[in-house]
Amino acid sequence: MASEGADVDADVVTDVEKDDEKKGAGSSPDAVAAAKAAGPGGGETVRVDSWIWSVRLVKTRSMGATACRGGHVRVNGDRVKPAYAVRVGDEVRLRHAGRERVVVVKRVIRKRVGPSVAVECFVDNSPPPPPREAVAPAGIRDRGAGRPTKRDRRELERLRDLSRPQCGPDGS
Repeated sequence: MASEGADVDADVVTDVEKDDEKKGAGSSPDAVAAAKAAGPGGGETVRVDSWIWSVRLVKTRSMGATACRGGHVRVNGDRVKPAYAVRVGDEVRLRHAGRERVVVVKRVIRKRVGPSVAVECFVDNSPPPPPREAVAPAGIRDRGAGRPTKRDRRELERLRDLSRPQCGPDGS
């Protein structure tokens, strides 16, 4: 009988441990601890390409570095290289996937974290994305319509030119 009671207690303990693991997986204190563990030591900075990757603004770090090299990332209004050091309070502007993201750095982290933790690391001041109806694809032809005529091609080019943002005389 005593051995049966010990078996029941062991089963109860394992069930309680499993429930604790399930509850702890999504709790906010664990997420905050993960973000602190992912951050650098006291007063250190992080590369801008690494930071925009770790807070999930871009899919890969190499995409972040490519965006920096292409001039699509600005920190406090200045174009930056991938190795630029980001600090708390900096405003980061990223042009990616047809829209501009404007974020203010709230916490500097080095490692990629989950989406719920990543949102706590910046303040998003981005303009809302345009509605899907407003973004109509220009120049889509019906399947089987054949090769476009010269007139059709010129109309398509005119539509594409209208949908592109116009640059100023200084190129920006």
